[in-house]
Amino acid sequence: MPRTQAPRPLPLVVVPGMLCGPDLWAEVDFPEGHPVLHLELAKPDIGALADDLLSRVSGPFAVVGLSLGAIVAFEALRRSPERVAGLCVMSTNAGAPRPGQYAAWRAMDGLIGDGRFADVVEQTLPGMFPTPRPPSGPAERYRRMAHAVGPRAARAQLAAQSTRRDAIDALRGARCPAVVLSGTRDALCPPDFHRAIADALPDAELREVPDAGHLLPWQQPSAVSGALRDLLGRVRQPGPAVLPTP
Repeated sequence: MPRTQAPRPLPLVVVPGMLCGPDLWAEVDFPEGHPVLHLELAKPDIGALADDLLSRVSGPFAVVGLSLGAIVAFEALRRSPERVAGLCVMSTNAGAPRPGQYAAWRAMDGLIGDGRFADVVEQTLPGMFPTPRPPSGPAERYRRMAHAVGPRAARAQLAAQSTRRDAIDALRGARCPAVVLSGTRDALCPPDFHRAIADALPDAELREVPDAGHLLPWQQPSAVSGALRDLLGRVRQPGPAVLPTP
């Protein structure tokens, strides 16, 4: 008789935001049994980063992205919607850059070029938290993470930001279930941004997380963990493979 083989566990490709690394997800309880692959943002182009994401695994996968990481996920979805089996995005914006953003990114790049990377970290710090003056412990943790990313990757990330494009049409073509998380006190990417993303996705659930700022996985890890479990429960996994009898 033919034998059946259960489908492989769905890989999770996890993509951080700018100046963020794997520590961003340290408190998130990823669903058991699913391989978790962390993507580094070290190329100066959103398309190249999306290609990196797509090359990490063969076959279908779920992608989890925060901020710039979610923007990379949107581009991967644009390029290969049939491979994205689940989408979890948070603290992000699907729109094209605004003129003031280009100027801000150029100014930050200039500071880094002048050896003032620490100043850029301090500039970005207030927007990461629910209040612009976070407690010293979380602020120092952010500094350590950002400095671990370092100036070279930061300059690549700033360059990649400027290659973004509006992703709403790509979201409308999604074939997968999605969950969109928004911190209600996220000053960088407020809830309205996330409502637009959820409205564009054909099968999305919007979850607004009270009292959370931009770094949701640090500030409300249980909300992220629960969203991932629920998302994977909605993913349409392929049936078991039928193998010939040896």
